Amino acid sequence: MTVRKIKVLLVDDEEQFRVTTEKVMTRRGFEVITAGDGGQALKALAMEPDVVVLDIKMPGLSGLEVLAQIKSAAPKLPVLMLTGHGSEAVAQEALVKGARDFLAKPCDIDLLASKINEAYRAEHAEDGPGERKAADVMVPFSEYTALPLGATVEEAVGKLRESFFSKAAGQSIMETGHRSVLVTNGGGKVVGILAIVDLLRGMMPRYLDAPKPSTADTIQYSPMFWSGMFTRELRKLATRTVGELMSPAPRIIAAGANLMEAAHTMLQEDHRRLLVMEGGQTVGVLREQDLFFEMERLLQEG
Repeated sequence: MTVRKIKVLLVDDEEQFRVTTEKVMTRRGFEVITAGDGGQALKALAMEPDVVVLDIKMPGLSGLEVLAQIKSAAPKLPVLMLTGHGSEAVAQEALVKGARDFLAKPCDIDLLASKINEAYRAEHAEDGPGERKAADVMVPFSEYTALPLGATVEEAVGKLRESFFSKAAGQSIMETGHRSVLVTNGGGKVVGILAIVDLLRGMMPRYLDAPKPSTADTIQYSPMFWSGMFTRELRKLATRTVGELMSPAPRIIAAGANLMEAAHTMLQEDHRRLLVMEGGQTVGVLREQDLFFEMERLLQEG
């Protein structure tokens, strides 16, 4: 199966929102076209987007007016409406006029990506919607940060922080972050994963887990004992390599695998994420929250 990039037309008059959202969605593997108003959006239809994400409140042509013209020009083109506070009634009107769904700002990027994928598949499914596969709900490999074995913990912390950048910088979009980076060898193969829990584990002095004399089992460390330890141990950890601290690479699952197979694998292997492979290449990462968003989507569909 071929992983196809979905072309999304993002229409919003807020420049910061467009810039931030385009960056995050591009990392998610979408091809993004942006428009700052309704007129630009209608011209951009010539680029044949697969899905439109359209803000309701805009100067000039309103979102509802643009929606009407989109539906007139391309009746089958799925349109997702973005609503601000207090515009739920207008969003309901948009549904009546042909919008597929609406999401409230600030918008969680995982949910937005899920809705875009859902809209595209519903329109292009040859045999009905059916159940989606691992490649349909995964995060593309291009979005996940990959570091070489020799990268330092300090570098890894910086890269992990970048995965939360959109949440900190954008006022109208939230990025959940991945809480992990993939670790690769010299040939680009994924050989491990470094998660926040690995960093915390690496900070623990070995003597904390050393066997205690039986008479000391009930001894509690005093506040003085813990004072300053977090900072000291972090500074020691900073120069160590990710290869020293990483956990084994996640289990591999095929791009065309069923989602129940993926869920079962996660539970059996106690993994929170799986590497999605196609043609011998890593094409994405399937996380537990991706399965959660699929659960939410199916329940909404009834």
